[in-house]
Amino acid sequence: MTAFPAYLNKPKALWHEATRRMANWLPKGLYARSVLIVLLPMVILQSVITYTFMERHWQLVTFRLSADVVQDISALIDLHEADPSPQAFQTFAKIASRRLGIEIELLPGEPLPANLPKPFFSLLDNALSRELSTQIRRPFWIDTVGRSNLVEIRLLLDDGVLRVLVNRNAAYASNSHIFIVWMLGTSLVLVAVAIAFLRNQIRPILRLAKAAEDFGKGRDANFRPHGAREVRQAAYAFMEMRRRIERAMEQRTAMLNGVSHDLRTILTRFKLSLALMGDNAEFDELHKDVEEMQQMLEAYLAFARGDSIEPSAATDMRVLLEELKADVERHGNKTQLTFRGDMMVTVRPDTFKRCLVNLISNAQKYGERISILAERDLRWLTIHVDDDGPGIPPERRDDVFRPFFRLDEARNQDEGGSGLGLAIARDIARAHGGDIELGVSSLGGLRASLRIPT
Repeated sequence: MTAFPAYLNKPKALWHEATRRMANWLPKGLYARSVLIVLLPMVILQSVITYTFMERHWQLVTFRLSADVVQDISALIDLHEADPSPQAFQTFAKIASRRLGIEIELLPGEPLPANLPKPFFSLLDNALSRELSTQIRRPFWIDTVGRSNLVEIRLLLDDGVLRVLVNRNAAYASNSHIFIVWMLGTSLVLVAVAIAFLRNQIRPILRLAKAAEDFGKGRDANFRPHGAREVRQAAYAFMEMRRRIERAMEQRTAMLNGVSHDLRTILTRFKLSLALMGDNAEFDELHKDVEEMQQMLEAYLAFARGDSIEPSAATDMRVLLEELKADVERHGNKTQLTFRGDMMVTVRPDTFKRCLVNLISNAQKYGERISILAERDLRWLTIHVDDDGPGIPPERRDDVFRPFFRLDEARNQDEGGSGLGLAIARDIARAHGGDIELGVSSLGGLRASLRIPT
């Protein structure tokens, strides 16, 4: 594959970094992203179109109003220059105030004030300045920055300074409130419609995800497909997959039951034959072999079957672990049991108990002291089983979960010697949607951590 040049890789890396940072700020849920995808382009497009239209209309009206005001002022100046007497000026001022809404005053002998700082963007200032420069062509000073409803204009005449006060609305058309109301109103309508529509579209997806999660945890997943066509297709595919898995599990269970019956029949014949032979030291080894074969057969069948047909039920882990603690202490092992949080969890009780029995039996077999810590948060139930035994090297901890795998210390063997204790325990944990990990115990031996979702 051809490598990109360095000057091309740098912009590409910057783009990836920018998109990664942007992704951290974006919502993570499908519902929120769907609302964003639907609303954001619509709001942006509406804003651009509305702003462009309103701005052009606003600008055109403002320039025309400003031109009319300046034209009236220009006419008053022409009348004053035609008759500069004070009596005529008073007459013009009364007519301007009554008919035009313009207040004028002649300030003889005063210069124009210093220019005020121009605003960054003022449509009225630009419009008046342009019209005054075009129509009157005299030195002028304007004040459009203040919050007053009046605009002050001063023009330098031959006999003084003409001070003009004009209502701001006469020269300026402000439609900002209309624009804001229009944008907020239509945006709220769009948001309400989009949320109502997307909520109905997302709900079937959430229910499908919940059904898949429950099925993965071994719980009953009552689910009826509904929603959009694509969602229903995914739901039907999930239901068909669930039926195939359940059918395969039923067939496997039926086959294993048949195999179990046949093998147990043969073992019963062996036991009966040995019993008829009487007590003899020569047959002691045969008795032990038959018993070991019986235990190994039960272990194999339990591992292969996985006890998957047991229904889930709410189980109090406090009661279950207290019973297991009592069993361990009867065998002489010192056991410490600690709980944190609510211990009511939905599991397959007998199957989950077998998982815990395998973990605790493993600790009991190779350690003298055992510590059990059960803690639950909002999402997970975690049970730590610690012992003070020899432990397992870090590089071999994954291997002990393989069926029939044995270490030199035989740390992963169950009581029957089948090498399936930890394998069965992890199989049960994963059937509940969790897992088992091995680590270093605070007691100096092995820590087995069982973690399942609640």
